[in-house]
This record gives sequence, C-alpha cells and structure tokens, in this order.
Amino acid sequence: MEKKERAAAEEKEAHCHTVSERKSHHSDLVKKNLVTRLNRVEGQIRGIKGLIEKDTYCDDVITQIAATQSALNSVAKILLEGHLRNCVVDRIQEGDMEVVDEVLTTIQRLMKK
Repeated sequence: MEKKERAAAEEKEAHCHTVSERKSHHSDLVKKNLVTRLNRVEGQIRGIKGLIEKDTYCDDVITQIAATQSALNSVAKILLEGHLRNCVVDRIQEGDMEVVDEVLTTIQRLMKK
C-alpha cells in the first residue's frame, strides 16, 4: 500500500469520541506528521525572533511571518479534514446535528485570519 493510501486508511480509523470526552484520536502517522509540521513552525517562530533581534529589514520579517502563518494553516487544514471525515460524520450518523454549528463556528474562526 502506498504511503498516501496508508495514511488515508489510518486517518479513517482515527476518530473523535463523544462530545463528553472531547478527545481526538489520530493515527501515529497523522500525529507524527502534525508534530513534524508544528516543530517546523516552532523553528520558524524562533527564526523570526532572531530576525527582529538582528534588526532585519521589516519586509523580510513580514515575509517569514507569512510563511509561518501558512505552515500553521496547513496544520489546521489537516486537522479540519480529519475532523470532518471522521468526527463530524460519526456525530451526524448518531443524529447529533449540533456538530454542524460547531464546525461552522470553527471554520469562521479559521477564516478570520
């Protein structure tokens, strides 16, 4: 099985539990991907701090901030996709339509940026 197919299969196995627990359970592959991306973002933040401390030209710092925001948005997209494919579908199948309002609120928060 190819890497992408394996990731998709593992993601399908991952799911959110009931609202009372409010936990997500991601496959090890997905967690590793998210943590790797977040480690990269963390490094970018440290790099931006260093640029400011070195009095780097403002436009160059802003460019790095934009790249960091984009990387963080990628993490959010991965989480949102998994949430929609698993947690939201499961809750709708269980008859819990409140999840739709929850997702809409989440999307509105993401789009404010």
